[in-house]
This record gives sequence, C-alpha cells and structure tokens, in this order.
Amino acid sequence: MKTTHKIRLIATAAALCASSAFAAEIAGIEFHGYSRGGPVLSYEDGVKGSMSLGGDMQKYRLGNEGDNGIEIDLIKNFEAGGQKWKIHYMPTKWNSGAISTEQAYVEMGGLSFAPEAKFWAGERRLRIQDVHIIDNFLMNYGNNQGAGMTDFAVGGAKLGVGVFSGDKFDQALPTGVKAHRINADISDINTNPGGKLRVLLTAVGGQGLAGGNSGSAISVSHNQADFLIAGMSNVLFLQASTGHARIDGMFLGLDGKTAGQKGMRIADSLNWQLGAFGGQTMLGYQTAKDDLTGVTTKDTSVGGRISYAFTTNFKLLAEVGSTRRAIDGQANQTLNKFTIAPTISVGPDFWTRPEIRMYVTRANWNAAAAQANSTTFGQFGKTAHTIAGIQYEIWW
Repeated sequence: MKTTHKIRLIATAAALCASSAFAAEIAGIEFHGYSRGGPVLSYEDGVKGSMSLGGDMQKYRLGNEGDNGIEIDLIKNFEAGGQKWKIHYMPTKWNSGAISTEQAYVEMGGLSFAPEAKFWAGERRLRIQDVHIIDNFLMNYGNNQGAGMTDFAVGGAKLGVGVFSGDKFDQALPTGVKAHRINADISDINTNPGGKLRVLLTAVGGQGLAGGNSGSAISVSHNQADFLIAGMSNVLFLQASTGHARIDGMFLGLDGKTAGQKGMRIADSLNWQLGAFGGQTMLGYQTAKDDLTGVTTKDTSVGGRISYAFTTNFKLLAEVGSTRRAIDGQANQTLNKFTIAPTISVGPDFWTRPEIRMYVTRANWNAAAAQANSTTFGQFGKTAHTIAGIQYEIWW
C-alpha cells in the first residue's frame, strides 16, 4: 500500500473513531485501536516528557509520555474450507515518524486435529503481560516476521510456539546479519486457587551479531486473583536471559554492533479496584552485564499510580516513581517524579477509557543522572523540571 493510501486510511479511521468512540465493526471489518496525545503547555528547555534513566521499568508515564500517536487494528474474520480465518492489519503513526506497519498477519483455526488451536503467519504482536504505569510489556515475543501456533491444549494448560526471523514488515536486517528465534509459551498453568503460572522460553541464533551469535531466555510469571483481599490482584515476574535474547522474550542487538547481555529481573505489580479507589504499583530490580565490555548495569524501580473517583465522570490521578541506575565505574544515578492529574473520564474505574487528563509533573534527579542525560532532560546541568499539559488516552 502506498503511503498516500495509508494516510487516507489513518485519517478515515480516526474520523470514524472520533464520531463513535466505541464502534467495533464497520462494513464487516472490526475496528479497534489505541491513541494518546495532547499539548504540553508549560515546560523548560524543550523537555516535554520522557524523563527516565533508561531502564525497562524506569519510565513512569503519567504526565511524562513525551509522545503522541495512534495505532489502528483492522480485522476481518471469515470462514473458508470449513476453517475460521482472520486477516489482521495494524498501521501506526507516532510523533514525526513515518506511518509504519506494526502487525500484518493471517490466522486460521478450527482444524480437525486441534480445533482450539490457531495457526498464523506474518508479523504479529504477541504481547503477554504488561505493567501499564511504566508502559512496558515485561513478557512479549512478537513484532518480527514469523509463523506459529497459539492456544494448543496441553492437559489443562495452553501452548503457543513461534518461529521468527530478524526482519520486520518495514525493515530488513543489515547486510551480513542473520537471526532467528524460537519461542515456546506455556500458559494457564493452575497452581493454587485463583493463581496461574505462565512460562516463556526463548532461543536465538544468527550470524554477524556482536559478541556472539546466540542467546536464550526464560520468563516465569504468576498471576494471583483476589490477592490479600477481593478486588486486588498481583503478578510476580522472575526472568533471566543471555546473549542476543532480550529478557522479555524478543531479540536483542540485531544491528551487528550491539553486544548481547546476561541479565536477570524480578518484578512485582499490584492492581486493585476497591469502590472508588483504584491503582497499580510497581517494584522491580534488573541487572544486565554486557558480553563484550563486562560492564554491569543495575536498575531499581519503585512507584505507583492511584485513582479516586469523586463522580462517575471525574476522578483524580496521582503517580509517584523513584528510580536508580548503578553502572560499574560510574556514580549512581537517581530520578524521582510526581504527577497529579484531575481527569474527566467515561467511567470511575482505574482502567476506564477514554479519558482526558490535566496534569502537572515535577521531576528531580542527581548530578550523575544529569551528566548521563546531558543531551535530553539533564542539559545545561539542570537537576529538576516541571511540565504541565493536557493529555487524552483512548483504547477501543
């Protein structure tokens, strides 16, 4: 599809979304998506957000997104040859970048030997588990050209398998670099009343990669419903990786220049909705040792966002995050941020969207963090910033 056609598609879909935010099907095509954006009205030195020390769990996003964009899912389901088929296309547009393809795949199911399983080929997101307040899927194995299977019944559990190249729909690997990845995803493992275990295994191989051509990873998560009290849930992550396998289950360093790593991560997140009071917390620790230099980076993160609904359509959000980065041979970096955001929403719960937020964010960091981020939020030796603006967030 030419870029001009893509632009028209995005514009048409966005207009339809604006006129009917909850439209789910248009002319037999399912229409879903996600978007966020809005003006930053007050800021310093060009810093409009994205204040983070760089770790996977260190960008607390409320009033700190620093971006605008839209992702649109266009899905067509039909039956042919006695099987159920799905065609899924997902264009995206973020900031000043070009329109790109995030997903483009075909899926089929209903085969006689495995009626519950689904087989697919193309480029597909296979996001497993995120922590929303840091905008990061800690378990994830999609976003490359590949093929695989999901939802294959194994006893009381489900099995998913994916085989991937390093290419993407809009981007091929550099000349001289080859990579492949195999993932196995075992889900719905019952462990205790209300508790389920999930295991993601990763194996990577290739040619022309820096510091070695292989890697492996394992991720284990445990989700517990009604944790401590009814209305609260908890997820615990235990993860480890080596080489060119990223700790979440994807590739790491396919540019032929970036070395692999040996890493580990432990993280825990609480979620709750207790009447008008909702929220999510994050506690995490992660290490990464560079395969070439041997330098180890240690990241710590603790924070949370709370939501309190005063009426059906008005709630107050507040988020606090404290992060730390320790790199061998360097002074320790710290960054803290606090955001308060009066919010208009279609409903009172923490997860209710769409919503429009009026936010004020205050962030401060030490001199080591300013030096490490001297081209972004730490420029001119600044050790604090305040930003304010209006942001919408919607998924449908």
